[in-house]
Parts: sequence; structure tokens; C-alpha cells
Amino acid sequence: MNKNHAELCSSAEWADHLRTDVLKPLLDGVDLGPQLIEVGPGPGAATEWLRHRVARLVAVDADAQAVAALAERYAGTNVEAITTDATDLPFADATFDAAATFTMLHHVPTVVEQQRLLEELVRVLRPGGLLVGSDSLAGDELREFHRGDTYNPVEPARLLRWLQRLGCRPITITVDWHLAFLAKTAGP
Repeated sequence: MNKNHAELCSSAEWADHLRTDVLKPLLDGVDLGPQLIEVGPGPGAATEWLRHRVARLVAVDADAQAVAALAERYAGTNVEAITTDATDLPFADATFDAAATFTMLHHVPTVVEQQRLLEELVRVLRPGGLLVGSDSLAGDELREFHRGDTYNPVEPARLLRWLQRLGCRPITITVDWHLAFLAKTAGP
């Protein structure tokens, strides 16, 4: 992650943006169930808001330093931080009630890995589980902001096709200033 990006993602302004402009509109009134997995929490801007809505939150990130900081910050709480590759999660099928990923899919280097990450999230969700997330939309300004960093934005139509192939129904995708989605896995 480049320096500008790292500073933004750990700022109070970014956490407020996620709470106010992303999380509240997307999840207001949505029951996440007791167990949530969050992929790519980085410094935990969404984690802080999410943890108050579930009994257990497992935050997984490939960045060991980010995970260590989250583990220290949330020691003794309902948050467990784990360093792992989200394209190969170390959890059994149907472990979680909900899975979340906020503003991190564009950091996954390839389309194949992005799809694999979503497949893994659906795999670890119980039948009827909820997959929620948001990401940035492609743009020249954002590409410049990510200079020296991975920048692989997900096209909304591609995301819809992936979720449909994974058996999710219903699927809600919102395209505004950012991309947001809610999808239920097959089952009750």
C-alpha cells in the first residue's frame, strides 16, 4: 500500500466516511447474525462499526502488521484477528452467518483472485448467509491515488455475474459514488 493510501485508510476521516456513507446506508436494519468474517480490514475502520452488531467478528488480512495492530487494539473483545490469504480461508464450510469486505477488492491483484476470494466467502457462509461489501469504482483520479499500489477495480456487471454463478439470490448492487452489494447465499 502506498504512503498516501496508508495514511488515508488509517485516518479518522476515512473511518467516519465508511460509517456515514457506506456502512449505515448499506446495513441499516440488516441482521448480520452472530458470526461475521471481515476480509481485508486493514487498520479496522469498518471493524469498529461492525463489531458492535455481532457476537463474534473474525477479521482476516494478508498483512501481518495490520493483523498484529488489530489484535492488540481489540484484545479482550469479540474481535479475533487472523493473518491469512482470503483466497484460501482456514475455516470449515458454513462457519459464518455473514461475510464482509469493504474497499479492499480493488487491492486483489487479479480477476481470478478476486473471484476466488468471493468463492471462499460464499463457501464459509451458512446457507442463507449474507455477503456484504463495497468498493471503489474505476477512475483516473483513483488510479493516480493508487500509483505504486495494486489497483484492480471490480466492474459492477462482473460482480453480478460472479455472485449469480455462486448461487447467491437475491443480489442487490448499488452503483453511486462507490459500488455496494448485498447478496444471500443459497438456502433458507
